[in-house]
Amino acid sequence: MNIAKDHKVNEQIRVRQVRLIGAEGEQIGIIDTREAMTMAREKGLDLVMVSPQAVPPVCRLLDYGRFRYEQQQNEKENRKRARSQEVKAIKFRVKIDDHDFKTKTGHVRRFLEEGHKVKVTIMFRGRERTHPELGERILVRVAETLADIGTPESNPSMMGMDMNMIMAPKPAPVPKKDKAELKPEDQGLTDVPPPAASEEPAPTVTPSV
Repeated sequence: MNIAKDHKVNEQIRVRQVRLIGAEGEQIGIIDTREAMTMAREKGLDLVMVSPQAVPPVCRLLDYGRFRYEQQQNEKENRKRARSQEVKAIKFRVKIDDHDFKTKTGHVRRFLEEGHKVKVTIMFRGRERTHPELGERILVRVAETLADIGTPESNPSMMGMDMNMIMAPKPAPVPKKDKAELKPEDQGLTDVPPPAASEEPAPTVTPSV
């Protein structure tokens, strides 16, 4: 159900008839708006116009306050998800010292922990561009330092005066099942042959007279 943020509710609906949808999504049909309002009040719900362009307009019975709250929560979650999909950027120099390397790598780690991808860029100056292996060496060092939490999406690549590498967060490990909870086929027990029958003849029992 897609309801616009700005829509008419209850007494704001001034048309004579509406096509009504019930609280469970059932089609009630075309009825007078007054009758639809009465049904909404009897059920403790609101009459909400969900499709004003239809002829007649489509309305639905629902708890409008609860709907608005759920809609706001969904919007908040969507914004949070969009932020988590942002690609952050951290830039390194070819002649970076150990302190700056540690600081910038710490920023990359924080972004990865928050679920972001990170574009790690090596900026070359002047003749440094003739030694791309220096940039590759730094990117490999970054990847090795963050191997516990991230992984490169591709090999380092040159773009203009920069060399780039995208680091992505590692997926969370899937918890292993306890062996006691596994089915026999998961434990590889179904291939075990049944015990062989004894080859000794069964003892003969002589009935007593």
